Amino acid sequence: MKRNVFLLAMCQGLMLTATSLLLSTSALIGARLTEDQTFATVPLALQFFGMMLASFSASMIMKKVGRRSGFLIGLFIALFGVTLSGTAIVQGSFIGYCAGSLMMGIFNGFGAYYRFAAVEVAPPNFRARAISYVMAGGIVAAFIGPNFAAISRDWIAGAEFAGSYYGLITVYLLSIICISFIHFPQQSFESSNQVGRPLRQIIRQPVFFVAVFGALVGYGVMNLIMSSTPLAMDACGFAFGQTAQVIQWHVVGMFLPSFFTGNLIDRFGVLNIMIIGAVVMLLTLAVNLHGITYAHFIVALILLGIGWNFLFVGGTALLTEAYELSERSKTQGINDFMIATAVTFTALSSGYLNFTFGWTTINLTAIPVILLVLCALIWLKVKRN
Repeated sequence: MKRNVFLLAMCQGLMLTATSLLLSTSALIGARLTEDQTFATVPLALQFFGMMLASFSASMIMKKVGRRSGFLIGLFIALFGVTLSGTAIVQGSFIGYCAGSLMMGIFNGFGAYYRFAAVEVAPPNFRARAISYVMAGGIVAAFIGPNFAAISRDWIAGAEFAGSYYGLITVYLLSIICISFIHFPQQSFESSNQVGRPLRQIIRQPVFFVAVFGALVGYGVMNLIMSSTPLAMDACGFAFGQTAQVIQWHVVGMFLPSFFTGNLIDRFGVLNIMIIGAVVMLLTLAVNLHGITYAHFIVALILLGIGWNFLFVGGTALLTEAYELSERSKTQGINDFMIATAVTFTALSSGYLNFTFGWTTINLTAIPVILLVLCALIWLKVKRN
């Protein structure tokens, strides 16, 4: 079990290494490849759109062919995507770069199930910690992704960051090796063929609503602020190296807490941890509204990562209370589809909001939805008591 969780954590880290590189570079690459700057975050939005497209179908595919085969399908799509992205940058093709980002997003729709696979390889009393430890694999991405982008940006003369994307081929090949050594439990005939309750009945449960709403808003707001940050820092005159450092520490904030989030959930309860996550998100917005110095950006993005971690890991753990084994695939699938839809919308709108209304408006827009999540969490907590 420990070996499986470790390898899943490695896969998570490798997947997020590629994602963090794309987060650090895509808006800047998009702005250089298109004349209309409001389209700068479209490639990033397409990554999340690809994740949205794949999220439900990936769960259904894995139900039929198993976790290992499903993850491998996604990884081969990712290899094609990064090759296409690097070639598109060399050729100056905005459309080609968008297509490559879409392919990487489709893989992320498969890779999002690493955390659910952790539930399946762990005993019931270790599930929250297994999810947390797999998510902690993302700490690798915090140091490798943005720094690799900064180091490799000029590997190919006249095609900034093309070498970075070609370099990600190695990352996905390492993931394929890790997947090959994971022992995934065999699905029972009952769990793979029984239908369970109708999806509409599962969705009506308060625990499902709060789990999905908390993770959805946490991920959506995090993505809105994070994807706008490189553009805001560029407008303020910061160098790319400083932007990469901010993204790096943001990813640290996202995944370092995962070493103890599961233990905190076991000790204090999942709803309390998610409530703390929502409060930390509000602190993020307060810091962003207070100023636009380098210190403001880095403190806010660290807090943003911590708030996301508590809401997303907590939401994932809370979701496991909403379904039986035979309902696992469709419940996980609709959960990830809804989250990916919200993230796609925020990624697509962030560039437009940033260039049209500005950094302050983006942060003000996020306050009401975080307050709604806070109310929903408190409501469920009171209802359970």
